[in-house]
Amino acid sequence: MPLRSQFRISCWVFVRLLGGVYTLAFGSLWLQIGGLIGSRGVLPAASWLERVARELGPEKFWRLPTLGWLDASDLTLHLLCAGGAVVGLMVLLGWLQVQGLTALWAGYLSLVVLGQDFLSFQWDVLLLEAGLLAIFLPGAGWKPHGPLATRPPRLAVWLLRLLTFKLMFGSGVVKLASGDPTWRGLTALRYHYETQPLPNPLAWLAHQAPDVLHLASVIVMFVVELGVPFLIFGPPKWRRAGAAALIGLQLLIGLTGNFAFFNVLSIALCLLLLDDAWWMRFWQLIEPASEAPALGMFRRAVLVPLAVVWLLVSLGHLLGAIGLNGAVPSPLRGLESAVAPWRSINGYGLFAVMTTERREIIVEGSDDGETWLAYEFRWKPGDPSRVPPIVSPLQPRLDWQMWFAALRDARASPWFFAFMARLAQAEPAVLELLDQDPFAGRAPTLLRARLVDYRFSSFSELGDWIWWRRTPVGEFLPETPSKELAALKP
Repeated sequence: MPLRSQFRISCWVFVRLLGGVYTLAFGSLWLQIGGLIGSRGVLPAASWLERVARELGPEKFWRLPTLGWLDASDLTLHLLCAGGAVVGLMVLLGWLQVQGLTALWAGYLSLVVLGQDFLSFQWDVLLLEAGLLAIFLPGAGWKPHGPLATRPPRLAVWLLRLLTFKLMFGSGVVKLASGDPTWRGLTALRYHYETQPLPNPLAWLAHQAPDVLHLASVIVMFVVELGVPFLIFGPPKWRRAGAAALIGLQLLIGLTGNFAFFNVLSIALCLLLLDDAWWMRFWQLIEPASEAPALGMFRRAVLVPLAVVWLLVSLGHLLGAIGLNGAVPSPLRGLESAVAPWRSINGYGLFAVMTTERREIIVEGSDDGETWLAYEFRWKPGDPSRVPPIVSPLQPRLDWQMWFAALRDARASPWFFAFMARLAQAEPAVLELLDQDPFAGRAPTLLRARLVDYRFSSFSELGDWIWWRRTPVGEFLPETPSKELAALKP
């Protein structure tokens, strides 16, 4: 078989990169797990499972597929994160890849379910979807092997390519289908760099660009997201050009924002478009005398029905993305609903509606109602003189959720009241998620939250190390006695 028709090296690279992404995802969550969903966290996983178990009954195991049903204690949560980081590293190094990828998918699914609002991001489900399909790529051996030692199933490779198409094309089409005027008017990038959840220094610089460059960038983005994905189905040269364009877009997005491991994972998927002939230009390899064990009978029996379900559900997602929900037949809707709890066949569409204003929630405490001191978060904008951070490929999940909360009324984010309750209790696990506790580990008498409008500064203001201009907007949560907040149940 010609090298242009083989994808052994790409799959070998992809699986190892996927192991690295899993390591980042589990490791990043491990640093935050206690304050987010631990027994003294914002949304305790164990007590949440107890409540939903009473509502769902036996159906709970399908509706909420998680190992947490066996145990959701703090020790188990930490072991899941630590174990995932270690197993991800093993897959990265080439050891026990089939078993490791299976365990990683099950472990991360468990944490996504337990994480509730804090693990509800599109890259979390993208990792689950890519991780499930990747289980079928490596050979059944347990030792590391060379890039040419295993011939991956063509069906599995094509499913991952189709996932790349669904991700990229879906992200483009929802921007137009949403009817958002900034996307249709090609002005969205005037706002994006400033209003995205966690800007970095290059986002500040990109925001200063002239409007004509922002307009041109939107046009290029639409060409890449709506047109380039179709090159996936073309001959080798087309696929390689498509991979270059898609990877280039992901690099630009990653350089101007903090989107956790999304860009790394997306680039890893794009590498599956490169055939062995392309890799062999830069990487001289010799075909081994014998191959690693092929796809086992069990995995082969699972892959075909999984592919059928994946194709049907993904078709429904794409029809919905382009505004043809009415064209999705009822049986297909039922299938989508049935597999949805497993979060492993998903629709995608980042930034379908562009935020044109940046509102930040400033949380403050006081002992006398006159002097108010702010709790500083580690990563989200606060102090105007603090440099916008670079935190990717890790993800500070509380800081991200604060961005979403600021887009709506406080009552639309019940977790926020649980967070305020933990501040009122001076809970150490939650305070560790912050950069600065102005009350040194004790609870103030009063707490409140204000909405403040944030705008990037100009070049002249940056000379005084002012990165943001701030304007008070209004009240997000009125001043409330800490005792009253502390009585709230997470």
